[in-house]
Amino acid sequence: MDKAKHLRSSMTPEEIRLWYLLRGRRFYGFKFRRQMPIGPWIVDFACFKTRLIVELDGGQHQDDEEYDLRRTAYLNAQGWRVIRFWNNEFRVNEEGVLMAILKHLNS
Repeated sequence: MDKAKHLRSSMTPEEIRLWYLLRGRRFYGFKFRRQMPIGPWIVDFACFKTRLIVELDGGQHQDDEEYDLRRTAYLNAQGWRVIRFWNNEFRVNEEGVLMAILKHLNS
């Protein structure tokens, strides 16, 4: 749990912005948690009601695609859906990312 606490205090600017938009049921009434441990992994944002995980990935994820694939496979096997966005994608198309998240929440 200490790692999750550390991650909450060292979020990227993109994660901070997305958390501002998702927190407190601000996003269409959906409740999200941030830097949430699920099994052996810590996910960026999780909506338990819809079993949706939202990940914002920085450049470090380009170097270890297999890690992300293993992680996603585990989370899928636990009944979670995982959607990923690049930090840059969120920076340049915030509204498009939010609409994609909403679409997955409602599906």
